[in-house]
Amino acid sequence: MTIRGKKYQEAAKLVSRAKIYEPKEAISIAKKGAFAGFDETVELHLRMGVDPRAADQQVRGTALLPNGLGKKSQSSCICPGRRCQTGY
Repeated sequence: MTIRGKKYQEAAKLVSRAKIYEPKEAISIAKKGAFAGFDETVELHLRMGVDPRAADQQVRGTALLPNGLGKKSQSSCICPGRRCQTGY
């Protein structure tokens, strides 16, 4: 039997495996159960009733988050002369 930590056990008490949650309720439970010291990830699995082997039924896409990634990106440039000023 797997031994789980205290924080995991507290988060597991919030979820009932027999119940089907609405999306808003599931998100709120996921936020309450977050205990890691880093940005956690949530996976979404859908049953769409399509055959992935059929070329005309391929489903692919991306989702844009309202605030992007929520992080500012920084870059640095090390180059000789004027090229660094022009952005090459």
